[in-house]
Amino acid sequence: MVSFMYGHLTTTRNLEKKNKMKFMKLGSKPDTFQADGKCIRYVVSDLATDVTIIVGEVKFHLHKFPLMSKSNRLQKLVLKASEENSDEIDMVDFPGGPKAFEICAKFCYGMTVTLNAYNVVAARCAAEYLEMTEDVDRGNLIFKIEVFINSSILRSWKDSIIVLQTTKSLLPWSENLKIVGRCIDSIASKTSVDPANVTWSYTYNRKLSAPEIIVKGGMKYQEKIESVPKDWWVEDICELEIFLYKRVMTAVKSKGRMDGAIIGEALKTYAVRWLPDSVDALISDVHSWRNKLLVETIVCLLPSDKGVSCSCSFLLKLLKVAILVGVDDSAREDLMNRISLKLDEASVKDLLIPARSPQTTIYDVGMVHSIVNQCMINEKCSQDLDLGKNDVGCTDFVLGHGSLLSVGKVIDGYLEEIARDPNLSLASFIDLARSIPEFARPVHDGLYKAIDMYLKEHLSLTKAERKELCSLMDVKKLTMDASMHAAQNDRLPLRVVVQVLFFEQVRA
Repeated sequence: MVSFMYGHLTTTRNLEKKNKMKFMKLGSKPDTFQADGKCIRYVVSDLATDVTIIVGEVKFHLHKFPLMSKSNRLQKLVLKASEENSDEIDMVDFPGGPKAFEICAKFCYGMTVTLNAYNVVAARCAAEYLEMTEDVDRGNLIFKIEVFINSSILRSWKDSIIVLQTTKSLLPWSENLKIVGRCIDSIASKTSVDPANVTWSYTYNRKLSAPEIIVKGGMKYQEKIESVPKDWWVEDICELEIFLYKRVMTAVKSKGRMDGAIIGEALKTYAVRWLPDSVDALISDVHSWRNKLLVETIVCLLPSDKGVSCSCSFLLKLLKVAILVGVDDSAREDLMNRISLKLDEASVKDLLIPARSPQTTIYDVGMVHSIVNQCMINEKCSQDLDLGKNDVGCTDFVLGHGSLLSVGKVIDGYLEEIARDPNLSLASFIDLARSIPEFARPVHDGLYKAIDMYLKEHLSLTKAERKELCSLMDVKKLTMDASMHAAQNDRLPLRVVVQVLFFEQVRA
């Protein structure tokens, strides 16, 4: 799991009040709507109802006049029903369903209704469907809802996220009314606010605790409040489903004010939140499409700095998942290129990418080889840049000579691990070993251990094959301990043992 350190904002009563969900009360008359079972709703009144509105499976027994006084659409539908000698109106595909219609109906009657982040989108879409505009009546429902959204909802961090989540079930209405876009812009704008000026609750689903009062020498001191971290917003938006999350992150990036490292951390947090831990769950028929889409989306949202802002460990884990769920070639190659730029940070465990059919090896050695080759191309580009040859296609970021020593070390460790695989061909082992340049491998102890492990696990090698394998190693670059081990190693060709003994004698 990804862990985050969060500070605590001041939790005075004013701020706590500020962080509560915004709401808007409309109307003043008491609510006289009643239910008769699950599918019948009616208004308690001295006047008999004269129209039945059907929304989904619910029938509303209501009065024509209050409805027609606020809704242009109902005016037309009531007139049409009268011409057909009917008192029933069927609202087909009504946005928000019976609950949204009931809010609109109560507003028409002047009854008290409460709008909040959870129902405001449904009410807005329903009001649009019913054409409750200013042309019909001044101060109508659409106008009042728009005022509430713009003056309250979109100014609240918490409510903007909640409202955005509710828009999914109300498409395409919520999109056409630009509620989705306005929420996304509100959220993206708030993420780029200077953390020192953040006055709303971050990680709003956690309960804020009041700062402790410290008593020293009889005097009370309020504990110093930790500053708000720059990634305060990262965890809050993780509850968004992938399509909305992508649009929010795209908006955050487009503003150009967010550090790439924080973008990378946000993507990592989202991946941890939604990608299952087990291989079976990743590739299950139920979720494989979703997981594939999730990985491809995260890859396309990675910072444009070629992955410098993301850890190599995260990129490699993402690559493993990408292979399992079968992402497209471009996403996989993008990840490999990013990893090649940070290969010095990789661990052997991170590089153990499981092989997929039709490969017969345990691990995908070819993929790691490709990453190493790209890493070396990056190094060559950096050398050309140093010489003023700024070739087309060279990256602006290079590992550097010192970091390549780390690459050499981790690849030797990787070679030792894969050498245990009985299906690993000698050619694959040798090709990968030779992909590391001499200057990146000043000491050959790691390479010797890998060669010895390969000899131990592949007893059927011919004399010529053992000789070719051991030619990778320069005995002059073995430390004293490695030389002593090699001098007594009966798995090595006799010629190599003699070379080790001779060099040790010269060194002595």
